[in-house]
Amino acid sequence: MSQRVIVITGASDGIGAAAARTLSKAGDTVVIVGRSAEKTKAIANELNAEYFICDFAELSQVRKLAADLRAKYPHIDVLANNAGGIMGKRELTVDGNEKTFQVNHLAPFLLTTELMDVLVDSKAKVINTASMANQFGHLDLDDLTAERKYSANRAYGTGKLSNILFTSELNRRFGDQGITTASFHPGVVRTSFASTSSSLMRHFYTSILSRFMLSPDQGADTLLWLINGTAGRDWVSGAYYAKRALAKANKQAYDAQLAKGLWDHSVELVKA
Repeated sequence: MSQRVIVITGASDGIGAAAARTLSKAGDTVVIVGRSAEKTKAIANELNAEYFICDFAELSQVRKLAADLRAKYPHIDVLANNAGGIMGKRELTVDGNEKTFQVNHLAPFLLTTELMDVLVDSKAKVINTASMANQFGHLDLDDLTAERKYSANRAYGTGKLSNILFTSELNRRFGDQGITTASFHPGVVRTSFASTSSSLMRHFYTSILSRFMLSPDQGADTLLWLINGTAGRDWVSGAYYAKRALAKANKQAYDAQLAKGLWDHSVELVKA
């Protein structure tokens, strides 16, 4: 296998960092993207890798990240949209979007679409980290800022459902141009996920129950399988996976018109 350029967001910790270590050890050029400057630099220094700092709660930073990546890497083999998180109380970003929806969906949507010509020329894989929490979500195209009905868990689930819908629509729009894409549930992984959230879920991740969770290396397994496998042979482009197998998602995840509507609305919401 020739050396590949693999961009991983949310790679300063958890499964992103675990995947970066494995891929770097195998000889790939791994590009680390993270929100925390300290943690991102630490992983990059450990792997002797390039890194970029970006807070997905500000779309201007995402645009700059895309521009910097385009300037540095005219060829990208894999874009792993792994960054995300659960918040707490409803909050709007500086861009006017509900924060959970922006961090989990709109920011990776913007990053991917800003890089699309590079990704198409590279016949790249786009891998989106979703979650079984998509089952708790409900996507309402008329209420993407969750004004009418909000809870931290529902907002997170809707963000992860959006990742799955984005994956299928990306495949529909660009599959015939060589793009392959998949989303996946990594499992319940023992990381710092939710640690800075005011959501009640943070207590689950810091309780004694955390000892029964997967390690980051175990959580990264399906991500690495998708990155190293071949669409059409090992997995189906546009589909949702868990434990290296097709997984059942929220029934809304199979609504092609909803996926198209989400794309069109997302284009409007990320306009500068």
